[in-house]
Amino acid sequence: MLPERDVVLEEYNMSVANSPNARLDEQIMAALYLNHPYGRPIIGWRHEIEKLDRKDALAFYRRFYAPNNAILVIAGDVDAAEIRPLVERNFGSIPAQPAIPARRVRTQEPETAASRSVTLSDPRVEQQSVTRAYVVPSATTADPGESAAIEVLAQLMGGGSNSYLYRALVVDKPLAVSANASYSSISLDPTEFAITASPKPGVSFAEIEQVIDSVIADIARNQIRAEDLARVKTKLIADAIYAEDNQMVLAYQYGEALSTGLSIEDIRSRPDRIRAVTAEQVRTVAQTWLEKKRSVTGYLIKETTAPKHEEKRS
Repeated sequence: MLPERDVVLEEYNMSVANSPNARLDEQIMAALYLNHPYGRPIIGWRHEIEKLDRKDALAFYRRFYAPNNAILVIAGDVDAAEIRPLVERNFGSIPAQPAIPARRVRTQEPETAASRSVTLSDPRVEQQSVTRAYVVPSATTADPGESAAIEVLAQLMGGGSNSYLYRALVVDKPLAVSANASYSSISLDPTEFAITASPKPGVSFAEIEQVIDSVIADIARNQIRAEDLARVKTKLIADAIYAEDNQMVLAYQYGEALSTGLSIEDIRSRPDRIRAVTAEQVRTVAQTWLEKKRSVTGYLIKETTAPKHEEKRS
């Protein structure tokens, strides 16, 4: 049986160290969040893991794993009146952790003033890629209606073969083999909006970024077509409704949302919030949050000359 530290290191190797894409994501997050803990890997940096022992693991567990820092989600065909006594019998005796404050004060990000870039080269890279990440409001920190508009924007820009980025980079030019955009709305503090594209052989990153910038500028300047907005909203609403058929997905959604400050009503009303998004709201969030100075651009390239991994920041 491996010592606890070796188990964690093995997990790190499997999930991050052996994946060039994961290593790039790690470097992008470190550059994207200058001050906030979101810039640190969830599992920790390798040099930190190597110094941990059983005592550290138990101390962390005793400090944070307590009823006043946890949410129990039960999914399935159960009756609340019947299940509550079982929950109280099995979990009610676990003591609270008084050291955990009702509301923590977390370090916040300063207003960004300059774009940044990171380059990671690795001999295992089979497909080079460029990722542009922005710090944007989460569902918890956004103004009313803003998070839903950012969600629609992400789907409009990079949610499938009809999205603006996919058509501009893969279909119309074509310059890339793939292009997508994503928005991580569930977060306690400001979160990430990411755009990723993989160029075809012989296509430079500069060519890809020029198209990305032109797509963003077009959305920020011009009215979004009504049929595009309707298509995207229909897809997001359908996804939310279909998710109700999967108990595991529902449990995860409720636990994730409740643990980041959202309410049950916030979860249930998501389709209505998506339905209410206007073209002007989408244009406004693109203008406000997809500014180049708010971003970090990460380049994943194949290492061909040096035998050891090389990571650069600028």
